[in-house]
Formats: sequence, structure tokens, C-alpha cells
Amino acid sequence: MHSPALKLTRQLLGFNTINPPGDEQACMSFLADWLEQQGFQVTLYPFGEKRFNLIASLPGQGHGAPLGFTGHLDTVPLGNSEWQYDPFGADVCDGRVYGRGSSDMKAAVAAFICACIGQREAISAGAGVVLLLTGGEETGCDGARALMEQVTLPEVGALIVGEPTANYPVLGHKGALWLRCETRGKTAHGAMPELGINAIYLAADALQKIQHFQVGPDHPLMRKPTLNVGRISGGLNINSVPDSTSFDVDIRTAPNLQHADICQRLHDYLGDSVLITSLVDLPAVLSDAEWPWVQKVCELSRPCHERPPEPRIVPYFTDASLLLPALNHPPCLILGPGEPSMAHQTDEYCELEKLAQAETLYSAIIADWMQG
Repeated sequence: MHSPALKLTRQLLGFNTINPPGDEQACMSFLADWLEQQGFQVTLYPFGEKRFNLIASLPGQGHGAPLGFTGHLDTVPLGNSEWQYDPFGADVCDGRVYGRGSSDMKAAVAAFICACIGQREAISAGAGVVLLLTGGEETGCDGARALMEQVTLPEVGALIVGEPTANYPVLGHKGALWLRCETRGKTAHGAMPELGINAIYLAADALQKIQHFQVGPDHPLMRKPTLNVGRISGGLNINSVPDSTSFDVDIRTAPNLQHADICQRLHDYLGDSVLITSLVDLPAVLSDAEWPWVQKVCELSRPCHERPPEPRIVPYFTDASLLLPALNHPPCLILGPGEPSMAHQTDEYCELEKLAQAETLYSAIIADWMQG
């Protein structure tokens, strides 16, 4: 007999929500109907063709702000390697449930939904809960960005992001600043290159230089900011001097760095020959380890781990980068049953033990919050 959380996980895994293109419509519609049947107040928010976000709430009669949970339903593509398990089959084998999005992060969504249902009486008597379910996270938090533009988000007193942490409470993550750097030249026939200005050569000079750019100082917890050139594009045909070349830069930052300042310093460093535009701008997220709610969640998670949790961050970004400012920066923890090493991997899985732990842990967090 499968637990409610595992059953819901398997149902969610059956929906192909690969992004791009996303196509979260069927999955979100299923969840909307399912949540309404369980007594949630539900609203769907479209943000593109077959693209949807969802806000659901269980109101409470008590005092204080509701507890918030957030998760995304889109997944990355399958990759080129052959899968041993059907990526949409939700196979259960050897203590694991397999499928694209199992760790990242449909199991977490199922776990916190089922935890809310199990704590309905406490929630009704307490402050209530709010679920913020998004699409488009994997391509730069497109869904969360659209949601902020469409609606004033409901108040929450604290937020749990169900990204994969193997049930380890994580304080935050680095920011992501993705930039496109473009060089402009002058086209000419490839047999007469002296009549043109080769934009690829200009980009090559900039690429050599950018390797030595100092993003900023280290952070006590997040350590050194990083810079990586991940993509380059230039030239239309071999027998022409290219007049345009671009390369995309992935910069990961800590809270002690301002993205606007980084952009200005990089422009000054590379010079006017390089045009810089921002593709993705997601600030870092970091909660204070001394906040009482953070300490309480760490205490509640203690049975899941051999040693007491210590301050920790994750390298990936989350929707919290955009949601927290819109929510007036409540305390936030990243906490989910998925295996961090399994995110985006072939034959992605979530451990059934971790899934069960997460439902229990989320339930305890909800019960504690509702007691005020």
C-alpha cells in the first residue's frame, strides 16, 4: 500500500512538464482540482501558452501570518543518455521512486501538500497555510516572475522551499547573474578580411580578459563568487567576416555583492567594445541561523540526520530569489526530500524513506507554527 505522499508523487511524475517548453497546464489543472477537493482555496494564473502558476490556501482562524510552502512543477529535459526507467512511469523499485522531477522537485510538492492535509484541524485553528506552486523555474524562474507581476502575493510569516536537500535545512543559495556580452564588427568577404572588422576576434580578446575579472570578495558562508562563460555564438558562414558575436556569462554571487555594481565594473573592465545585457538577475538568498523559527526547524529535523544541522547553503538558485522580496522577506529555509546529486540526472529518483521523512517533518513544522 502506497502512502498518500507517494501516491501523489507518482501522479505528478506521470505528467510531462519538461521545460522548455514547460506545458504545466495538465499537471497544474490536476493539482487545482485535487486541492479543491481537499478544501483548499485555489487560483490558477496563466503566464503563457499552456503555462500556469497556482496559489492555494487553507485559511486559519488563529492569529498571525500563514506558513508558506513553494515548489515548481516544471522539469529539465531528459538529456541524451538512455534511461533504464520510464522517466514518466514513476516506477517504484528498491526503496526509490524513479522519474524526471522526482528529486527536483515533485516529491517535495506531494509531501508538503499531504502534510497540510494531515494537519487540517491544526491549520484551521491556527494561522493557515499558503502554497505557491510555479512553472518555469528551470529556465530562470519565469513563472515566479510572472506571478509577481500578476498578483499581490498573500502574506506568509515564513517560507519553505521544497528543493532537494535530502531533508537538510538549508539557509540559502547564491545569486545568479546571467549576462550576454556582444561584440560588433564590420562584415566583409572572407577573401578580403582586411576590409572588415572580425567580431569573433574582438570576442576572443574579451574572453581572454574576462577570465581575470574579480567578481568580488569572498562571503563567510558562500565563499568565493564564480564566473563561467557557458555559451558562445558568432558568424553566419565560413567565407564572411562576422560582424556580430556574443558569449553568455554565468556569475554566481553572495548577498554582499550588488548585481548592478558587478555589471558596471564588468563594463568598465571590458570597455565600450563589448555590449552587456542582463538575461537573468536573481539575488542571493540567506536566512539568519539565529532566527528562532530557523532554529526550531533545525531542531525538528534533527531525527533525520546523524548530527545536528549546521549552517549550509546550496549551489543552485530557487524561486525564493524573486518570491522573498515580494513577500517582504520572511524567514526562509530550503528543505526537501530530493537527493541533491540526483537533480537533472538520468534515472532521477527520490528515496522513499526521505519522502516519508519529509512528510513527517513538514507536518511537525506545520503543527509547531499553528501553535503560535
